[in-house]
Amino acid sequence: MNDGSMGVMGIDVDKLATLRELAERGSITAVADATYRTPSAVSQAIKALERDLGAVLVVREGRGVRLTDAGALLAEGAVEVAEAVARTRARFEEFRGDVSGEVAVTAFPSGAEMLLAPLLPRLAAEAPGVTLRLSDLDLAEYELAAATADHDLVLGHSVLAVPDPATTRLHVTPLLREPLDVAVAGVHRLAARDAVRPEDLVDEPWIGVPVGHPFDLLLPMLAVGGRPPRVVQRFLDNHVVTAFVAAGQGVALLPRLWRRAAEAQGVRLLPLEGVRAGRHVFALARPDRAERAAVRRVLAVLEDVAAELG
Repeated sequence: MNDGSMGVMGIDVDKLATLRELAERGSITAVADATYRTPSAVSQAIKALERDLGAVLVVREGRGVRLTDAGALLAEGAVEVAEAVARTRARFEEFRGDVSGEVAVTAFPSGAEMLLAPLLPRLAAEAPGVTLRLSDLDLAEYELAAATADHDLVLGHSVLAVPDPATTRLHVTPLLREPLDVAVAGVHRLAARDAVRPEDLVDEPWIGVPVGHPFDLLLPMLAVGGRPPRVVQRFLDNHVVTAFVAAGQGVALLPRLWRRAAEAQGVRLLPLEGVRAGRHVFALARPDRAERAAVRRVLAVLEDVAAELG
């Protein structure tokens, strides 16, 4: 042990972490970019780990690399090691009463608006030693897990279900379930209704979201007689969607907590009957990062904010 990084059986924990990054990011270049090293330095760390253990961990495949069975086993173990280290460090911080550090959180735009904005003052009052680095990313559902590599917490949403921790191998924190309503212009023929059903919306033009994003996955459920909703425009931003609905260019699905912003533009949100339309909002994290005391403190405050909204 020469620098404090050697762990059980002489395995260098830092090099083990590099192997884990390679398993999750998929390429030497991606690991180098994420860890602010050169590709050569990353390759050398992997080769040094192979020499230490006397085993081949990575082999070339085409223009890239892949982990051998031994490499995959060690990469999985690296997650467990990182989780144990983070848990022990968190216990010590709690023992000392010194929970601090930066937590990087990203969220889909409307989630950032409804959850992260109120999170800031609450966290400052309850955990002044914890700072936040916030951002918004509007990702398709299949992109959420990968984003946890570069953020401590990733807030996502799904119209299907909360992700399964056993499948994703991530720490999953459910936050709230929010109904989705049908947005119509104030002068629309349906605007005076208290609620609508899919059959009321046949032949209506729809303002949708990009293919693969959560709300897009719900639209096929609104098909009537084999006729799916006709999407005429697609936008990421709820503000833009609301503007197009207000201009009479179509109807749309919008989250119920968007009601105040919608009504400010003369748009009505109508509950949808006959279909269980809603989105699950959740936080994802790598297991080891979820063990950090600062991350746990942020998650606790997030759950309080979400509970008040719900």
